[in-house]
Amino acid sequence: MPYVDGFILPVPTKNLAAYKKMASSFAKACRKAGVLKYFEAVGDDLNVKFGLPMPKLVKPRKGETIVFAWVLFKSKAHRNATWKKLMSDGSCQPPKKMPFDPKRMAWGGFKTIVGF
Repeated sequence: MPYVDGFILPVPTKNLAAYKKMASSFAKACRKAGVLKYFEAVGDDLNVKFGLPMPKLVKPRKGETIVFAWVLFKSKAHRNATWKKLMSDGSCQPPKKMPFDPKRMAWGGFKTIVGF
């Protein structure tokens, strides 16, 4: 089964264009490195009636929006090798000024249990 890295973070709405530029660059590096799928999505319908709404979990400040993203790999071994490649060849160098606060980003690796 595939392996997934997922992350969620608040991004200042005024920085979304800069964030999208950074994410697009990362997407190109991921494609070149062999990532199966890569998605970044901006919150749109977050005031849900069931469960814990994302804003309660992420606690965005005024003027921030929530970004949810995931990266799909063949396996955990593929993920580890891909990240090593991305980090060693300079493909994932962050911009000098990040368009968000990385300390408020949640990130993790997930084993797939169901999928199609």
